[in-house]
Amino acid sequence: MANHKSSEKRAKQDIKKNLNNKINESKTKTAVKKVRDAILAGDKNLAADTFKAAQAELGKLAKTGVIKGNAAARRTSRLAAALNGLK
Repeated sequence: MANHKSSEKRAKQDIKKNLNNKINESKTKTAVKKVRDAILAGDKNLAADTFKAAQAELGKLAKTGVIKGNAAARRTSRLAAALNGLK
């Protein structure tokens, strides 16, 4: 348990940041899932639109340090490869 005022404040901030990180990570997972569903359905236009949103969400996670930059790049690359595989 925090004993100093500054450590109590830091503990509160950590809780808020953790909640925001979980919310943003959940949004990103949903966006990626929408891209995958569109790809499986064979809808190239919908997949392209949702890919842009997913790419932006992954970039935000990497920028804020929730996930590593290389992980975001890898996920984006794999989604792009799957999207380009559509005919």
